[in-house]
Amino acid sequence: MSFYKDLQERKKKICVVGLGYVGLPIALEFAKYFDVIGFDIKEDRVEQMRNGEDPSKELDASAFKKKTIHFTSDPEEIKDAHFYVVAVPTDIDDSRVPNLKPILGASRSVGKVLKKGDYVVYESTVYPGCTEEDCLPILEELSGLKVNKDFKLGYSPERIVPGDKTRTLTKITKIVSGSDSDSLKQIGKIYNHILEEGIHKASSIKVAEAAKVIENTQRDLNISLMNELSMIFDRLNIDTNEVLEAAGTKWNFLKFYPGLVGGHCISVDPYYLLHKSKQLGIDPQVIAAGRRINDGMPGFVAKKAAQMLIEQGKNPGESKALIMGVTFKEDVADIRNSKVIDLYRELTSYSIHVHMTDEHASPNEVAHEYGISLVDQTSTDYDLVIVAVGHEKYKHMNIDDYKSITKENPILIDLKGIYDKEKWEKTMTYWRL
Repeated sequence: MSFYKDLQERKKKICVVGLGYVGLPIALEFAKYFDVIGFDIKEDRVEQMRNGEDPSKELDASAFKKKTIHFTSDPEEIKDAHFYVVAVPTDIDDSRVPNLKPILGASRSVGKVLKKGDYVVYESTVYPGCTEEDCLPILEELSGLKVNKDFKLGYSPERIVPGDKTRTLTKITKIVSGSDSDSLKQIGKIYNHILEEGIHKASSIKVAEAAKVIENTQRDLNISLMNELSMIFDRLNIDTNEVLEAAGTKWNFLKFYPGLVGGHCISVDPYYLLHKSKQLGIDPQVIAAGRRINDGMPGFVAKKAAQMLIEQGKNPGESKALIMGVTFKEDVADIRNSKVIDLYRELTSYSIHVHMTDEHASPNEVAHEYGISLVDQTSTDYDLVIVAVGHEKYKHMNIDDYKSITKENPILIDLKGIYDKEKWEKTMTYWRL
């Protein structure tokens, strides 16, 4: 009988290690059809999930109903599983070097309980080779088992888009790979069981790893080009959005827009590829240039803001600013690696007094993660307002809304280009990327 069949008949269980934005949705989808153990090292998060609550605020209570899943923070309890899915975060450290501690820690937890016949599939975004070169040796050493002979290994990169209610987990084609032909076949069947769009079988684990890491690297580079163009056009006194609108009338023009590039994927994944490339003796010029441009955008915007204040006869050191939005993306609660935080710090370097607000973000998480307090209520005397995130609520704000929170001669910086430039310029100083 196949491994897939054993899962169907509930003779074996799936364990998802790491229950964040990626792991929890996968665990709950599997739990529609199989017995699942959901493991996370944070007991407070586990308790929330036991109560049918998503700590990431992406899923509602109905997503937890009628699911055969057991949530735990006890690593001993995962030994009852046979198919392990590792979906822990992979970020970078302060030196922009890949931080593999979570994925190596998860590998140790799984390695200690790994049995003959088990499967281990990684979903975390990594550089090509990481699964087999960094994670596999830990699994083999702690278990005393050998890949393909005693257990199987696979890689199936996550493709979940936070905040996207249309292209959800089951509606996105999933890449799968295995350590041999049999593992690829079984892993493919198991994932295909929960997907509407099906799977794509990669020829090797490295191919699957590379496919994932270049998805976000490609987006990063396209956005960096737009950001560089916006800096050029600003010097030429040309509106970037108008240029893109005109260029976009050609059918094959790619519609990317300038902006702050944060979050846990696009602004992180290229550093994994850069890291691996340098280990191989290759110094990627294009990827590195794209990262420099995008990482420099908060500084560019802050400098522009200070210049605009001075042009309005306002002393930056005596000015008050409001940043609207702190999450890395519109209408989500995720604050991880938000470049709005960098913008806040750049503005304060000009001695501008800065308030920040965001109804989607948790004030406690922002304070804990960044040491910055969100304001409970906005003031009525801002010299400068920066719309940093395109939340739906902000799109419906009108000129009177902004006049009610600003002094005379206010400045509005619209980083997401959500307002009509021609209309707003008639009543206040308006600028966008």
